[in-house]
Amino acid sequence: MKGTHGTPKSSSKKPYSGQSSIDVLAAQCEKCKKWRVIQSEEEFEEIRSKLSEEPFYCNRRSAVSCEDPADIEYDSTRTWAVDKPDIQKTPEGFKRHLVLRKDYSKLDTYYITPEGKKVRSQNEVAAILKSNPKYKGISPSDFDFGSPKVMEDTVPVDVPKKVPGSSNKKLKTTMD
Repeated sequence: MKGTHGTPKSSSKKPYSGQSSIDVLAAQCEKCKKWRVIQSEEEFEEIRSKLSEEPFYCNRRSAVSCEDPADIEYDSTRTWAVDKPDIQKTPEGFKRHLVLRKDYSKLDTYYITPEGKKVRSQNEVAAILKSNPKYKGISPSDFDFGSPKVMEDTVPVDVPKKVPGSSNKKLKTTMD
């Protein structure tokens, strides 16, 4: 689970230096259901990549048990998003970025190459991997563009809700 902030802007022509919308990484204990803050993205990805076969427990962290208070509470003081379990770890040198849409409807998933290029799709990943022999051994299937589920009960009440089937495009009217 992750808390979120604003939506950064960037140009795909320059190295990507924008921030992910995620400010806290946390895992829920399988036994007591308390949330534990995870200190690094690498540790979070390790936990997430094996969650089905190795559930997270409080005692995974030294000197922490289910009797200790939760590190963070699930509430609406921040917007929460739940990532899918068992997503494989991001290939070495690449970064997975999640950016919250302005309407809080979802998080968009991007990958940042070691050179700073923002990659938005499997096709873009495939093209970069094909044109760079240094990425031999990395496959487009190593990148998961699925987005975490934004928990609607934690979205601020003042955020306009997206109407299903509607478009944000302006309508053009004609005068007869």
